[in-house]
Amino acid sequence: MMRLNFYAGSGLDRAAHRRKDEDWLAARLRQPQATRIIPWWRGRHLITGADDAPLPAYLPVTADWWGWHLAMPPIYLGDDGGHSYFAVDISPLEDVDTHAEVAKLGRFVELRSLGTRIGQRAGGMYAYTRALMLWHGKHKFCGTCGSPTAAAEGGHSRRCTNPDCAAQHFPRHDPAVIMLVHDGGDRCLLGRQARFPPGMYSTLAGFVEPGESLEETVMRECFEEAGVRVTDVKYHSSQPWPFPSSLMLGFHARATTLDVKADEEELEDVRWFSRDFVRKNQNGENFRLPPFDSISRKLIEAWLRG
Repeated sequence: MMRLNFYAGSGLDRAAHRRKDEDWLAARLRQPQATRIIPWWRGRHLITGADDAPLPAYLPVTADWWGWHLAMPPIYLGDDGGHSYFAVDISPLEDVDTHAEVAKLGRFVELRSLGTRIGQRAGGMYAYTRALMLWHGKHKFCGTCGSPTAAAEGGHSRRCTNPDCAAQHFPRHDPAVIMLVHDGGDRCLLGRQARFPPGMYSTLAGFVEPGESLEETVMRECFEEAGVRVTDVKYHSSQPWPFPSSLMLGFHARATTLDVKADEEELEDVRWFSRDFVRKNQNGENFRLPPFDSISRKLIEAWLRG
């Protein structure tokens, strides 16, 4: 069975063949009944509803809107349920919380503050939007010649505006491994960084380096961060992680050495925990697991189920 971690599973048909059809895109943006507009403002997303049951909120599809406060042309995300979804960057607006026409639609919040309360499909759409918006914000200039770039293909690429260069750039993601290490029996290895909330422990993780396979990265990171050698590296699932631009690749691995030593530059603490302890204390005052929206939590829960 395919595992869909949170921030995946938007349900959108990305319809890549539509991205180059500028006439079709323009026509959809003039059809209020067929189009939904997801706004992005300085890293925040528009929601409505109660705090314990937030819902995605959309901008009205009006002809006047497109001449206002857009940092770039709308990004085409895809289709679902008869609707086409676009994302727009309204960051040039000075204050959305007091803007008369925006504030009445809802409130802007950070994606991670919503957690799984926003739901799988909306969480996936917002993560998709966030990843593209952050990429556009960091690639306004050509990495080949330094000239300005412009959004193209419905927001899924950028082209160098220098005709002598004309390089085309596509969104990039940083692959990272994240792994639940166990001892082959009843214990798992968890660590914490100083920036974590009090008492929170998580799985080990690290970025893939050039020339490495994923399995090699798992083995290297386990030794570098915790001084533990591992084997039996087994893939579990993956998760888009747009904070800012990672693709998390989840694994389980068995330790072949048990002595641990935390890399003090990476971890504040690392230690073995029994399955029974984790089950009983996963949301305690002095020990807790990562949030439910993280693949780390899923890896630990899978191990707890045996």
